[in-house]
Amino acid sequence: MSDDIPPAETPPATGVAEDRQPTRRRALMLGAVGATAIVSIRPALAQTTASVLTCEIPVPDPARSANYIAADGTLVPVGTAGAFPPARVPFKGEDVRRAMAGGRLPGMDSDRTRAYLQYIRRLQSGTSGFTCFASLQMPRG
Repeated sequence: MSDDIPPAETPPATGVAEDRQPTRRRALMLGAVGATAIVSIRPALAQTTASVLTCEIPVPDPARSANYIAADGTLVPVGTAGAFPPARVPFKGEDVRRAMAGGRLPGMDSDRTRAYLQYIRRLQSGTSGFTCFASLQMPRG
């Protein structure tokens, strides 16, 4: 017998998609894996949503708290005309999300809210509050 002839009990591969379709057992196993993924992802998404709403954004970053915030969101020296002092406490992610949707930050007038939101929009990686702000930008389903 030659090495290139398959044994008689092995059906030859036809190259048809039927040969690649999963067996019933494989389909059931894949379904179980998918269900497990859904069960474990949903609580993670709920936890992520909750943490986004409770995360904090200091205005300004504690390393820059000696500065005021100008109306355009930039940091300026103390005493600059039209600039606002730092917020006394960090803002919760939920408060920032609401303010970005047209509301106000808690305890702030509209001008100060606008300046603080401009500062928050300018946050960069490595700045305190950036991860929280970036999480607010992620679409949630």
